[in-house]
Amino acid sequence: MKNVPTAKLPVKIIALDLDDTLLRKDLTIGDKNVSVLQRAAALGIFIVICSGRTENAILPYVRRLDIAGLQAGRYVIASNGASVYDLHKRCQIYNRLVDYDVLLHANEEAKKLGLLSQVYDASTIYVPEDNKWARRDVELSKLQMQVVPDFEKFIKRGFAKMVIPGEPEILQQLQTTLKNDFGQRAVVFTSKPYFLEVLPSNCGKGEALMWLSSRLGIAQEETMGFGDSMNDESMIRLAKYGVAMSNGLDYIQKVAAYVTEKSNEEDGVGDFIDKYVL
Repeated sequence: MKNVPTAKLPVKIIALDLDDTLLRKDLTIGDKNVSVLQRAAALGIFIVICSGRTENAILPYVRRLDIAGLQAGRYVIASNGASVYDLHKRCQIYNRLVDYDVLLHANEEAKKLGLLSQVYDASTIYVPEDNKWARRDVELSKLQMQVVPDFEKFIKRGFAKMVIPGEPEILQQLQTTLKNDFGQRAVVFTSKPYFLEVLPSNCGKGEALMWLSSRLGIAQEETMGFGDSMNDESMIRLAKYGVAMSNGLDYIQKVAAYVTEKSNEEDGVGDFIDKYVL
């Protein structure tokens, strides 16, 4: 266990991953987390949900926190950092797209392994054919699914990310291939063992958090981020106070400045903020 803070942390913005961080296994936010985050927002500390989900899939959790009416609760980071959304203006204020040739190549390599790719807008998961993995994503995200017969032509429209779901051992093989093929042209990682994601170059939750913090006039030394998995790595690394969940990956715990004393099932986020920020 890493050392706990010895003094109150001077934080002005807190970014929060959802799955296995702010959320329990049943995809709910515990009362302790809600009450602590409401207190923090009331003090003017920006509370920013920072998720791989699209904006619409984040909104139920925004409503649960009930802080969107405050200046400190007006922003969310979606699609693993490819989008920043202003809830007061109801519009994107930051948006990155994956190059079309990157999407096309990733899709072709996935098909060679018998895998199906999927892309997203705010409300819909687009797939070349109905499949069990897309249905699992629908269950998790509460988005709708739409089958697109000419998928290669469709993805020319431009998308913030592509997800290639499948069995973990096959995705590890594909991840190695795509990382070698793309180099710095795209970010490739597994957000869950069965979800391989392809994002724009130099894109991540941490980069989006730094962009938003700069826009708000908040110094890097005043930033905090909570996460548990590889899609949280840049946020944990770039935030001054990167906090890994005690239930998080060993690698993320090593990268983090601190590790929560309680897990996501025990409202570890609220416990940490209550003790060391508020």
